[in-house]
Amino acid sequence: MHKIKPTFIQAMLLFFIAAVFSTSILADNQEKARQLAYKYLIADTHIDVPYRLQDGWQDVTHATHSGDFDYPRAKAGGLDLVFMSIYTPAAYDGPGGHWQLANLLIDGVEALAARAPDKFVMVHEPQQVADAHASGQIALALGMENGSPIRTLEDVQFFHERGVRYVTLAHSLSNAISDSSYDEARPNNGLSEFGRQVVAEMNRLGIMIDVSHLSDKAIEDVLEVTTDPVVATHSSARHFTPGFERNLSDELIKGIAENGGVVHINFGSSFLTAEANRWFDDFAAAREAHIEENELGEDSEAVEQFNNSYREAHPFPFAGVSDVVAHIKHIIDLVGVDHVGLGSDFDGVGDSLPVGLKDASQFPNLIAALLDAGCSEADIEKILGSNLMRVWFAAQG
Repeated sequence: MHKIKPTFIQAMLLFFIAAVFSTSILADNQEKARQLAYKYLIADTHIDVPYRLQDGWQDVTHATHSGDFDYPRAKAGGLDLVFMSIYTPAAYDGPGGHWQLANLLIDGVEALAARAPDKFVMVHEPQQVADAHASGQIALALGMENGSPIRTLEDVQFFHERGVRYVTLAHSLSNAISDSSYDEARPNNGLSEFGRQVVAEMNRLGIMIDVSHLSDKAIEDVLEVTTDPVVATHSSARHFTPGFERNLSDELIKGIAENGGVVHINFGSSFLTAEANRWFDDFAAAREAHIEENELGEDSEAVEQFNNSYREAHPFPFAGVSDVVAHIKHIIDLVGVDHVGLGSDFDGVGDSLPVGLKDASQFPNLIAALLDAGCSEADIEKILGSNLMRVWFAAQG
């Protein structure tokens, strides 16, 4: 039987119908996304508000003109659970060091919740999150980014009592606990002996272990030692950024999944695309050469002028929402939907967030893109927060 070829007009009509149908589906997904954002728990495992406010205080109980997070934007986006990052820079040399800064940042988060109890509530246990969600409050949990404030095993107990419920074992430099992915020296050859003891103590107390920022060897050591599922609170898939150890290899993603853990996708463009990642490398090299050639101070006005002129001459290649979805889908294809979540790194990655995910109000854009990509409502519920809650409950014993 011969197939009848459609006329040009028939073909154009079919194309128009398909386009209208597709547009209708996308519009429906936008509306459904807004509904799902308020229906299901949205948990973000890494937001750097505490250090942002330490650097320059703003009242995030109201709308702010800068930063990525405040109460109105979080509510608009449907955000329910925020792990506030208690971040101490690796090379911090302020008064009292890492210990002092960590406690000051915890005090700041507690003060934020106390000033606006109708808007925020501190949560220390996973069962408290449901109550906060039901009451319409945004739950604030504490995650320590960089284990440097932990100097003894007693310190693990101390910070547990202060409410810390995950610890990123290292940051941009290796410390007494673990090697960092950014540190070429690797003095511990992975996890130190003290680090192994810290992991065991965190397991005992119910503090989740965060493997973001760690070297590959250190992550392998953590997976060997821990008795609980681990989290990578703000890491993406190295599959899309070859050679960038800060992201997770497929082998490590598989190991975390076998451990029962969850990888939470970082929204920073340099974590999402090789092009954006390469831009930062090129910028850093050009900046360093300019400083050396002109004998400039790191914080000089001339260097700031160079930074601005470089960005103007070489526009930053922002990722898009579809790139976040690509990382999520890659992990789903690799190990299943039970092992992926969201760790935006809002207020932590500067002006590098994807188009359509610039702040906490835009989670519905991501949900709509997940729907467009064929994710089911049940899968989206897991990605948004229930995967994280499973691991948190498991850590509690």
